[in-house]
Amino acid sequence: MTVPPDPASAPVRARAPSMADVADRAGVSHQTVSRVVNNHPAVLPETRARVRAAIADLGYRRNSAARALVTRRSGVLGVLTPAGTAYGPTSTFLALEDAAQEAGYVLAVGTLRLPHEDSAARALNRFLGLGVEGVAVIAPTEQVLRVVSEIDARVPVVMLSSATRLPDRPLVGGVSVAQREGAAAATAHLLAGGANEVLHVAGPQNWFDAQERVRGWRAACVSAGAPTPAPVETGWSAREGYALGLQLVREGLPPAVFAANDQLALGLLHALREHGVRVPDDVALVGFDDEPGAAHYDPPLTTVRQDFAGLGAAAMQYLAEALDGSPTPRRELTAELVVRASSARV
Repeated sequence: MTVPPDPASAPVRARAPSMADVADRAGVSHQTVSRVVNNHPAVLPETRARVRAAIADLGYRRNSAARALVTRRSGVLGVLTPAGTAYGPTSTFLALEDAAQEAGYVLAVGTLRLPHEDSAARALNRFLGLGVEGVAVIAPTEQVLRVVSEIDARVPVVMLSSATRLPDRPLVGGVSVAQREGAAAATAHLLAGGANEVLHVAGPQNWFDAQERVRGWRAACVSAGAPTPAPVETGWSAREGYALGLQLVREGLPPAVFAANDQLALGLLHALREHGVRVPDDVALVGFDDEPGAAHYDPPLTTVRQDFAGLGAAAMQYLAEALDGSPTPRRELTAELVVRASSARV
């Protein structure tokens, strides 16, 4: 005969720590813990540090399913991102993913493929079916922005884009890096280094970043009284930079080049080195992005660094503020000129 187990002898399963436990350990209110967990900005740094220490000590993990039942919030954000592997959009997406995880959200991702209209509509309908709390759109091109402008998502939307005009709708905001100022700083640096003219190798002009970099280059040239030769528009790849470098060798070299991204600069360096052109002695060169490896080009590349981590955090802050009812419509992060050997004549 099988003897049933004695309930009193069964092992006691430890209760998972709750938000109330964290509040007790940190000496704060339940609401303060909630704000820290949801990455809300209205928490003092020392209080935030104390709550996070309590979370780590107790091993607290948020129960997303329970949270959704109680708050009617899903803990899910939708992200629309263009297809492709371009460094800027890819880095922007990864930064946004990190910021979302830090804030306790998971991402539902929709990839924008041609035709953009169809893929955007499908993704947004899927997002709304999942009950997303907000949507982030990585919108580097005119086509992507046009599609999103025509869609009513009915939840807060943040555009990660340097577009100068955003959709004029409630709960639509934007975050970006100061492309124009970064390009102006790069150009001014080349002019201050002794170049009397700076050629701009521009990216595709349906990209907002490329448009803003042209504007920054032109403004710096005008401010310095330097010529503004027509920018040379090309793509974003090292292959296209290499082809353009060969063309410059054939047709005449400028004293300095501001390339719209680091991959273009890499291709230019390859072509110039093949033909005995010394950088920076014969041609000074600056890129944009400070992608991994730029410091190890030959010579190391002067470039403009974008704060992608800050961009992701700013996007999450906008969504948190929008959900709280007090969003800031637009935020622009600074870009940093990083000077290396490709622009320093010695």
